[in-house]
Amino acid sequence: METNENPLPDDDGKAAGIVSYFFIIGWLIAYFALHHNKTGLGSYQLRQTLLFHIISTVIVAALDLIFFYLLFSPDYWVASALNWLTRTSIIVLWVFGFLGAINGEKKPIPLIGEKAQSMFAGI
Repeated sequence: METNENPLPDDDGKAAGIVSYFFIIGWLIAYFALHHNKTGLGSYQLRQTLLFHIISTVIVAALDLIFFYLLFSPDYWVASALNWLTRTSIIVLWVFGFLGAINGEKKPIPLIGEKAQSMFAGI
């Protein structure tokens, strides 16, 4: 009879949390393929990333509309600065949350993390 000397550790939800940060498709993969154990850490990260993806998608779409509208106007530099500042802020928030997921921490993303926990409590 064979014994497995190095059994795989129980899934703590860290993998689901990490994968969920990679766009909406990563969130869907994390939720449907990796979140079958429904761990606390996995649920926490999935709630955060769901709200992050929703908000960042809406903000980027609005920015694109504003940028397109002002493309040929004298206020083009304002749109460019706003676009750069907002997208950089989104990336910084993403990195902050992603590092928390990699470290296996329940660390909220600034501005949205706590709200996500109450909005998506069913995940």
